[in-house]
Amino acid sequence: MTNKHKLQASVYHLFVCVFGLMMIYPVLWMVSGSLKNNAEILNGGMNLIPPQWRFSNFSTGFQGFGGITFQTFFSNSFFVASVSTLATVLSSSCVAYAFSRVSFKGRNIWFMSMICTMMLPSQIILVPQYIIYNKLGFVGTYLPLILPHFFGQAFFIYQMMQFGAGIPKDLDEAAIIDGCSKYSIFTRIFLPLLKPSIVTTVIIQFYWKWDDFMSPMIYLSKPRMYTASVAIKNFADSTSTTDYGAMFAMSTLSLIPVFLIFLFFNRYLVEGISGSGIKG
Repeated sequence: MTNKHKLQASVYHLFVCVFGLMMIYPVLWMVSGSLKNNAEILNGGMNLIPPQWRFSNFSTGFQGFGGITFQTFFSNSFFVASVSTLATVLSSSCVAYAFSRVSFKGRNIWFMSMICTMMLPSQIILVPQYIIYNKLGFVGTYLPLILPHFFGQAFFIYQMMQFGAGIPKDLDEAAIIDGCSKYSIFTRIFLPLLKPSIVTTVIIQFYWKWDDFMSPMIYLSKPRMYTASVAIKNFADSTSTTDYGAMFAMSTLSLIPVFLIFLFFNRYLVEGISGSGIKG
């Protein structure tokens, strides 16, 4: 390797390290803040090392508010995120199979309609959705947070279609010769081979629903039903002194489920994204 190449490599790695530090610094600051008191957080500036490690913030924060502990809020978030993710995987894979493997009248029109829904900002349909759910009596329950995911999500449908395009159609033809129905082809061939894309969907969708703040804040009215994201926000009381250390401690704990899922399924995530982008 020449000196020029060594210099380019050094500059590249330096840039990556600096950029990576800039991206992860807010997370490090939050984790550091979970071990500080209010004065140290507000006056500590950019200092990431706590003068005194206050692990008591975690026990204080876990007590929650209004007699409701964060165990309840984390359980609510896990329930909503898990059911929504399962519903998204099942419904989106079915629709992706239909669009990519089944010929039916008006398929192109329905496909373009689905793609157009990806261009609509969520804020546009927020009010009409609320009116519909309110008339159905769903406001104040988890149904508005979960029910839409049983009807497919355009982003994940398209992703699965792109990945499924790399699955040879000869397998379908061989299965038909063996007497398999479209349902059998879906469950025995298409779905198992779609595993990397499914895992990618699980990771992204679970993260989106776990981190979702707007929908639970709009549709949930009872504090005992709050998800962790809404509870953390309500942990800050504008009428009294806010315990920022405890709030940051609960924010840090809320990162653990998403971090663990990403850590264990990272290989499938990369494979699913790369496969969706290359195949088709």
